[in-house]
Amino acid sequence: MNRVALAACASAFLLSTGAWSAEMTKAEYKAGKDRIAVDLKAAKETCKSLAGNAKDVCMLQAEGKSKVGKADLEAVYEPTVKHRYNAAEARAKADYAVAKERCDDAAGNAKGVCVKEAKAVEVAALADAKTQMKVTDANNVATEKKYDAKKDAASDKRDADYAVAKEKCGTFAGDAKTRCLDDAKAAYGKT
Repeated sequence: MNRVALAACASAFLLSTGAWSAEMTKAEYKAGKDRIAVDLKAAKETCKSLAGNAKDVCMLQAEGKSKVGKADLEAVYEPTVKHRYNAAEARAKADYAVAKERCDDAAGNAKGVCVKEAKAVEVAALADAKTQMKVTDANNVATEKKYDAKKDAASDKRDADYAVAKEKCGTFAGDAKTRCLDDAKAAYGKT
């Protein structure tokens, strides 16, 4: 499995498992941003020793890692479906930019095929991320509807049981009936 496909699988796994659910403080977020900036600067320094297309690939890798790092950090700091999608999108675009630049080492038809393959991997990763985002949104809506339906059913059952308890109190008279009704109200949350 090539690195691009592996990265796409990893991002899909992270999206599906909710791996970005840890809470992060503002100080940790700022420290993370600072670390990403330092790492980018160091990676670009390393690229300076290279030449030609290898240098271009190295620079794109450094910039892509920085963009992905920022998007991942944002997804941890504010764990929303949209931020997780943005992280997957950043990863796909960074991987595509690097893969496309690597194609510059080829010529003719081989270069064309290389670029098309890189684009196909990007499109697949973006489609998977969009699918995951829509599935998560749909699941959230379904969960809310399920909760509401259960709440409504419980309320209906409680009302029916209260009606039965009130009817049973009809066999009593005076204070006994009043106590029975008060007990029924307390038992079924009626005031």
